[in-house]
Amino acid sequence: MESFVALRRMMVDCQLRTYDVTDRSVLAAADIVPREAFLPTGLSHLAYLDQTVALPGTGRALVTPMVVARMIQVLDLQPGETVLEYGGGSGYGAALMAQMGAVATLWETDAAALELAKAAFAAAGVAVMATTDRPQDSQFDAVLVAGACEVTPEDLFPLLREGGRLIVVEGLGRAARVNLYQKNGGSVSGRPVFDAAAPALAEFRKKPAFVF
Repeated sequence: MESFVALRRMMVDCQLRTYDVTDRSVLAAADIVPREAFLPTGLSHLAYLDQTVALPGTGRALVTPMVVARMIQVLDLQPGETVLEYGGGSGYGAALMAQMGAVATLWETDAAALELAKAAFAAAGVAVMATTDRPQDSQFDAVLVAGACEVTPEDLFPLLREGGRLIVVEGLGRAARVNLYQKNGGSVSGRPVFDAAAPALAEFRKKPAFVF
């Protein structure tokens, strides 16, 4: 346990701070939430490495710590806001946002990943609602999409309240970048905020084109 505490502090100081994560509430949450709880026991030693870790038996992964933290920082969360993590696998992003004082929900359509998340939330002592069902529209102040999308995830835009923000990695590999969307006047517009990569979400891959 003590070794994980030391590794967590090293992650905050040597990964997050050096990746322009400066928001005190994000750093404090990352220093408290036990990332090792969001991996199966046999993989807990990988929790604080600067890498994405696939979640066995699921189609999801635990995204690199610094990418998740910086995306949450860009959302500029306020205590009491309603937030959603979509496709979060074991739910680490949702746990960070809950630790920051947000009312957090994980929407995870992968049933095996959702079971990992429920166990992780209990082990970490964070309050997050976990569901496989689509939440009601116009419900959230912020949405974190925890994976890369080849196509803009417009299907998630109706979940945003007026003024709500959605952050997502769009594109794959070196062409990927994080885009921030905001809903104003009933319409949603976006802008790039930084370059980063994440594992692809199968549900937002491009459909194969028909070739003659």
